[in-house]
Amino acid sequence: MSVIGKIVTLLRGSARELGESIVDANGVRIYEQEIRDARDAIAQAKNDLAGVMAKEMQSAREIERMRAEIERLEKLAVEALNKGKPDLAEEVAARIAEQEAELERQTQLHADYALQSNRLKDLIKTSEAKIREHEREVQMAKATESVYKATQSIADNIVSSGSKLVSARESLDRIKKRHEDLADRMTAADTLDRDLGTKALEIKLAEAGIGEDIQRKSKVMARIQARQAAVESKA
Repeated sequence: MSVIGKIVTLLRGSARELGESIVDANGVRIYEQEIRDARDAIAQAKNDLAGVMAKEMQSAREIERMRAEIERLEKLAVEALNKGKPDLAEEVAARIAEQEAELERQTQLHADYALQSNRLKDLIKTSEAKIREHEREVQMAKATESVYKATQSIADNIVSSGSKLVSARESLDRIKKRHEDLADRMTAADTLDRDLGTKALEIKLAEAGIGEDIQRKSKVMARIQARQAAVESKA
């Protein structure tokens, strides 16, 4: 293959790939437009069906009219024979033959209209069922596409902000470290105060039963016990 031929082949392949990528990127919208076009086509088909059904009804009325006319002519032919006018009866018979031939054509036309009407009805029902199926597929495709886009967006954000997340995590760890250090310092300070500070002496006095709080507690307890004894003596 010549160089020019290879270039042409490459351009053709690139154009096809570009076209496919455009179609794939707008696949849902294209699909929806095709469904709308199909809906429009069905609407036109229903309009055509209405015209065919109207012709069918018109032909049915024409058949009834022609049958009534043939019956009327037959009565006239019988009356002509009864009055001794066979020539006139033959003329009427010729008219009846023409009417019957036209009736046959009209009957066949009516049957054709009925057949076409039934076919159109079946075709429209089938097409509408397929369109409803395609519409469900479009909704599923749109929902799936939304989920994929959301997932991709989350993934992209995590990748693009990976360093930020690491930095934020490190900051959080440092904050926790400071909190733990502060809690340890407060615990150590309280321990020192209990062992060496003013609290140490108060704790030792309390353990020995010495101090105002202990005496106050003892007086309250003695008062309560005396009141209980008085109540029991009265009883």
